[in-house]
Amino acid sequence: MQYRRLGRSGLKVSVLSFGSWVTFGNQDQLGTVERAAECLDAARQAGVNFFDNAEAYAGGESERVMGEAIRQLGWARHEYVVSTKLFWGLHEQVNMRNTLNRKYLSQAIEGSLERFGLDFVDLVFCHRPDPNTPLEETVWAMSDMISRGQALYWGTSEWSADEIRAAYEIAERHHLHKPLMEQPQYNILWRDKVEKEYKRLYEDIGLGLTIWSPLASGLLTGKYLTGVPENSRANLPGYEWLKGMLTDEARNQKVAQLKEIADELDVSLAQMSLAWCAKNPNVSTVITGASNAEQVRENMTALDVMPMLTPEIMERIDLISLF
Repeated sequence: MQYRRLGRSGLKVSVLSFGSWVTFGNQDQLGTVERAAECLDAARQAGVNFFDNAEAYAGGESERVMGEAIRQLGWARHEYVVSTKLFWGLHEQVNMRNTLNRKYLSQAIEGSLERFGLDFVDLVFCHRPDPNTPLEETVWAMSDMISRGQALYWGTSEWSADEIRAAYEIAERHHLHKPLMEQPQYNILWRDKVEKEYKRLYEDIGLGLTIWSPLASGLLTGKYLTGVPENSRANLPGYEWLKGMLTDEARNQKVAQLKEIADELDVSLAQMSLAWCAKNPNVSTVITGASNAEQVRENMTALDVMPMLTPEIMERIDLISLF
């Protein structure tokens, strides 16, 4: 396993990490703490030290399952880095949904810590931007969260470059804890935000990236080239929106071409796609997902594929994905 600094911080995270979106608490096969523990253990044995989560995943159940699985595994707190993300909320009351106001953030982090069974999380993200709350209020609330010891670093997810820079400048002006990292979608087929929009932020403010959906919600496994399998997450209640993306003809044509390159390298398309994300030096960690421990172990072999992605191979991938 390789470890990279998270932005300009001194914190090091494994280049491949494990996330619980659409797994813990959602699907029957990972509905139990025992099966979750199997996945976490497989990832940890491969050298993974960062485990990503969010308040909204399975309505808070994902945090509870991950926390209980970690306790069953007996991990010491210094052995791992864990995150949560706040924005969507769990309660229907006003001030508790789709917001980054101080009241919500102060209570949401307390709820997350209770479900995890932890005194603090290492990373906390503003899961989406909130145009209805003054940015200064959000920055102060996040900085206070760090000062209280409820989290060690804070960042954003799916914010624009302008929003991130504005938050950073507010924090700098008021001598507050600055946003350190961003969690955007990034994969071979979705590249603009990471490679173009954020380009100046890596050098200007030392932005770190914990990227999600490196396999484009499974599209870059190649399993949707012939339709949507019955056990796909796209068939889960609430995830119907995925079907359109996964069955898009133009995207699947690119996937078929990318699979030809993977076949030439004698690796799976998923392994090649994960390795491709990790080749970007601005990416601190690639968040992987899996339904079982065997999938976790297969994802980890992407580390062996990275040296195979020569400049020539990377150029061929660019010609497919960018045009």
